Amino acid sequence: MSGIIGKKVGMTRIFNASGENIPVTVVEAGPCYVTQIKTEDNDGYEAVQLGFVEKRESLLNKPQLGHLKKSGKVLSTLKEFKNINTADLSVGDTIDVSSFNVGDKVAVTGRSIGKGFQGGVKRHGFSGGPKTHGQSDRHRAPGSIGASSDPSRVWKGMRMAGHMGDRNVTVSNLVVVSVDKEKNLLLLKGAVPGSRNGILRIVKVED
Repeated sequence: MSGIIGKKVGMTRIFNASGENIPVTVVEAGPCYVTQIKTEDNDGYEAVQLGFVEKRESLLNKPQLGHLKKSGKVLSTLKEFKNINTADLSVGDTIDVSSFNVGDKVAVTGRSIGKGFQGGVKRHGFSGGPKTHGQSDRHRAPGSIGASSDPSRVWKGMRMAGHMGDRNVTVSNLVVVSVDKEKNLLLLKGAVPGSRNGILRIVKVED
């Protein structure tokens, strides 16, 4: 299995044999459980659905419990993984960090930290206006956005102030530095999207 669901624990650093300082993100990956195997005949595409984070039955509604009945688990987080070989998988199987090895490259998807409504300087890196010549209140203004009489409208996609963060972000080619099978931990070199305790989708990247 080349995919797993995890939870961001936080960041730290480790030192390799040569004393190099390596920043790593600690991810609690799994154990996950196969809750559904989708096939071309039944669903129109092939995928494996994994469940993560066990909950009390009272926290889920009846349709959710019915869907999870075959797996024998009560899980709150479900995610699909495509391009997976389903021949050796069945509903109820357990997926853990043993599927990963040191040196593997992975793509991590998470929900980025929301930053609310931000101006152009913070959101897009605008330089702002000049600091002299009487510019007392235009230091962080976005500047002109018009396009004259042709086309007499603002172009779609114009970079402006607006909502920043709180969106799905994928970071690719992160290297697995360490695998702790006893504690279900993956140490990934670098940073991953989201805040602590955020849910992550981790998939191996094939060379």
